[in-house]
Amino acid sequence: MPIIERTCIIIIFFFIALVSSEARAQIRIGVRMFSNQARYLEATRGFVDALKDAGFGEAQTKITIEQAGANKAKAEELVQQFSAENMDLILTVGTHATIAVSQKIKDVPVVFAQVYDPVETGIARNWESSGNNTTGSTTKVPMSKLMDSLEQFAPVKRLGVLYTPGEKNSEAQLRDLQSIQASYGIKVIPVPLTKTEEVTQLLPLVIRATDALYVTGSNLVNSQLPRIVALAAEAKLPTITHLEDLVEEGVLLGVVPSCYRSGRMAGDKAVKIFMGAQPSSIPIETDKQFDVIINQKTAKTGGFRVPADFMKTVERTIE
Repeated sequence: MPIIERTCIIIIFFFIALVSSEARAQIRIGVRMFSNQARYLEATRGFVDALKDAGFGEAQTKITIEQAGANKAKAEELVQQFSAENMDLILTVGTHATIAVSQKIKDVPVVFAQVYDPVETGIARNWESSGNNTTGSTTKVPMSKLMDSLEQFAPVKRLGVLYTPGEKNSEAQLRDLQSIQASYGIKVIPVPLTKTEEVTQLLPLVIRATDALYVTGSNLVNSQLPRIVALAAEAKLPTITHLEDLVEEGVLLGVVPSCYRSGRMAGDKAVKIFMGAQPSSIPIETDKQFDVIINQKTAKTGGFRVPADFMKTVERTIE
């Protein structure tokens, strides 16, 4: 075989080996979310940005993003898919996605974001150590901060809580509010919603029996947000939440951590895992910064009188 031909073959084999080696060296990350809600997308953006800033950009990672379209059968299918694909790490966004993945996948690091309370929902053993293959960041807000803000806006004695039984994050938020109702001299009124049509059927009755509504992170409740906001504003009933994107979509008031920061904190934990740390050795982190925000469009539509003292506490307005 001529020397030139042999040299070309060697170069080709070397190139193939190099490309193959680089492909194998890429870290494979699966991103799993239950739906494409704005807060989930924003958290994912924060996660990716944190990886890039730490040197894990597109050349070093292959990220596969999948969302189930709020379909439980599709969500289960995605868990099976990620399990079969042998990812190096899985990011789960939201409580539903995190529970589903952490229950089925035990041999791959799982980092979560946008989970309200991973201990209460059984994802982790405690905040210092999950005791398993998970770690992450949470959106847990002290409900005392939320009640303090609501009291500055308007007197409240009866607080309706829109939640969905079986959605662990939604149930945890209800329990947290119930735990402080005596100290605030209020009555928390649970409003369980299990079907979309119940919003139209029950909400007019709830509005007449309450002074304000708290909107939990329930997927069903969030899917009916325009109807909820419209009915509440028409009755001049304040709505409040701990979720940033829900205020942007029409809820009147929010005491919220940043969705983007939640994602970045999760990304920082993923970097530690890539550097050799075990997930159970990385404490679960809660954002300590909470912003008071108000949707001015909803305030104007509902004709709400916004106290001047309350406005002094507002960090951001949605116009």
